[in-house]
Amino acid sequence: MTLDKIRNFCIIAHIDHGKSTLADRMLELTGTVEKRDMKSQLLDSMDLEREKGITIKLAPVRMKYKGYDLNLIDTPGHVDFSYEVSRSLQACEGAVLVVDATQGIQAQTLANVCLALNENLQIIPVINKIDLPAADVGHATTEIINLLGCNENDIFKISAKTGEDVEKVLDAVIDRINPPEGYEAAKTRALIFDSYFDDYRGVILYVRVVDGQITKGDGIKMLATDAQGIVLELGYLAPKMTPGSTLETGEIGYIVTNLRTTRDARVGDTVTLKRYFEKEHR
Repeated sequence: MTLDKIRNFCIIAHIDHGKSTLADRMLELTGTVEKRDMKSQLLDSMDLEREKGITIKLAPVRMKYKGYDLNLIDTPGHVDFSYEVSRSLQACEGAVLVVDATQGIQAQTLANVCLALNENLQIIPVINKIDLPAADVGHATTEIINLLGCNENDIFKISAKTGEDVEKVLDAVIDRINPPEGYEAAKTRALIFDSYFDDYRGVILYVRVVDGQITKGDGIKMLATDAQGIVLELGYLAPKMTPGSTLETGEIGYIVTNLRTTRDARVGDTVTLKRYFEKEHR
């Protein structure tokens, strides 16, 4: 997939403002998940997440839509996960800001918007839950205009629950968010925005490839920890792991490694290829 056909974005929202529901509707509308296979809060993989209605893990999912690859990173909305949010923002070029029409902008949402603006992300403002009797769309609109300095016609008014106008948000992701930048011929660099240990597979990295490409079987090195490993498998999530042969510039995906602990591959570290350093020492 060429860079101009890739869009990397996240969703910023306070707890219970409908972020996971919006992600579910996007997966459904793009055909990433069949309607019969849908379950509420699909990207929230932990039982605790579904029980409490919060997002903890940064589950990245690739959606095919109108000839584009839309890579969504579902970010935490809780105040305790600001570091995880900041890492996911670095992997994106844009963010969908979701505001509950019944509650307006909350303090944590404001903090995450400031993080996104500092990363020069394109913000797509969305007012959710317009179908509820308590919705005050006018007040939420005014708050967003005051925050972003945008026009009212820049704001999407949707119901993630019913799916009303969610397709317009997907179109805006394509139209308003810039494609990723990077150099395919440059030395490989990939940002780790999440990592976890799987009892059966070892350390799994979620990465955004900044330059170059990573191929299955490559020897890799973490620049911050100096840890070295091998790419046992890589690919993208849709939302289940879909193995491939390479991850290329601008793409977001996963890497299964032979590393034994996530301390070797910390969030925010850079993955590169081991062979670059072997050449230097010859």
